[in-house]
Amino acid sequence: MTAQFRIESDSMGDRQIPSSAYYGIQTLRATENFAISGIKPLSTYVDACIIIKKATAMVNSELGCIPQDVAQAIVQAADEILAGKFRDQFVVDVYQAGAGTSHHMNVNEVLANRALEILGDEKGNYKRVSPNDHVNYGQSTNDVIPTAIRIGGLLALSQTLYPALDNAINTLSQKATEFKHIVKSGRTHLQDAVPVRLGDTFAAWEQILREHQNRINTAAADLIVLGLGGSAAGTGLNTHPQYRVGAVKILSRLINTPLKEATHLMAAMQSMAPFVNVSGALRNLAQDLVKISHDLRLMDSGPKTGLKEIQLPPVQPGSSIMPGKYNPVMAEMTSMVCFQIMGYDTAINYAAQAGQLELNVMMPLIAYDLIHSIEILGNTVEALTNRCIKGITALQERCLAYAEGSLALVTALNPHIGYLNAAAIAKESMETGKSLRKIVLEKGLMSEQELAEVLNLEQMSAIVSEQ
Repeated sequence: MTAQFRIESDSMGDRQIPSSAYYGIQTLRATENFAISGIKPLSTYVDACIIIKKATAMVNSELGCIPQDVAQAIVQAADEILAGKFRDQFVVDVYQAGAGTSHHMNVNEVLANRALEILGDEKGNYKRVSPNDHVNYGQSTNDVIPTAIRIGGLLALSQTLYPALDNAINTLSQKATEFKHIVKSGRTHLQDAVPVRLGDTFAAWEQILREHQNRINTAAADLIVLGLGGSAAGTGLNTHPQYRVGAVKILSRLINTPLKEATHLMAAMQSMAPFVNVSGALRNLAQDLVKISHDLRLMDSGPKTGLKEIQLPPVQPGSSIMPGKYNPVMAEMTSMVCFQIMGYDTAINYAAQAGQLELNVMMPLIAYDLIHSIEILGNTVEALTNRCIKGITALQERCLAYAEGSLALVTALNPHIGYLNAAAIAKESMETGKSLRKIVLEKGLMSEQELAEVLNLEQMSAIVSEQ
């Protein structure tokens, strides 16, 4: 080793590696081959890989497959990385070698070299601690990476999306209560419809998110089934007979989630269906979030020439040229993120069907797109909730004015004067500007008391079960 470089060798020859680097020769070759996007692996994905390596070192030590001191050093290195150290050493572009071999070796090399330091040895002395023979004992990219996608997905859901959805659901419930007596005009086809309660609008959104949360939970159940132990082709070659069970048990403890072994390791390696299932549930949520964000923008539109039934909290100036303008930026951002998630879902679908024989080599794309989808969706829901929904106020008088002026109120007259009479009254009101109430009374179709009861906005806007 020189002051600046050390020499490492692989089956292709020798290369100089910066002395300060914890990655090794295979990582170096990958950075040269895949200078594609500049996007490095997600932190949660790195965590998932490191947790797997920690678990496998522990079980392989227990089974006598690797030296105990080496295993302890690998575990310590893993703990240091999970605590935030050496994060700059994971450098392989997300668009890389099929199946994720480059990233996998990056992880193996960083752990091996840090373990060597812990043991008082020099980085690169792979006879003492080998990325392949020790860190990767009994493993293959082909079973580690699909396991890492599963673990990464579970971590992202529990750390990001689930808490954000809980917060959003609770906030919408609070708003539903706050606005429960505010009557507004309903709208269908973007045209006036019968009156509704503003609180029920928020309650409907609350229920929509609850149902999506349940769908995602159901889909995520597929992620707890691990094919770790399948090795290169799903046969378990070069693994200890007890390794598979032990590794899953330790992983369950490390992430505090009950995991289980796949019934058929080869099937778990080949099929990307669990990831497609979760991605589809995320896309489904994203589609409804777009609708909700558009509704918020419409209801806040104005302030003088739009609906302006609610006021979204201003969070930043809205124009570089128009003073005093505030835009619904949190809702706008939400739609953009959701469109990205829909795109990721399409990419995941294409990647999932592109496997051949014993392996799907498109896993690096699936890993990035799925975990990133979960995290940006969770961050978006959290931001929309905290910086928008929590601060929404209602313009009650404006809501009531729209409700009282809507021609759709004639719908309540149908059972009393018939559909055709009601339609004629609506047409006359539109042409003359007279109120519905005045026309009905002029024609003697109902008494004033009957009209007062039928056109009671509070009663009309109440959901039937609440009346």
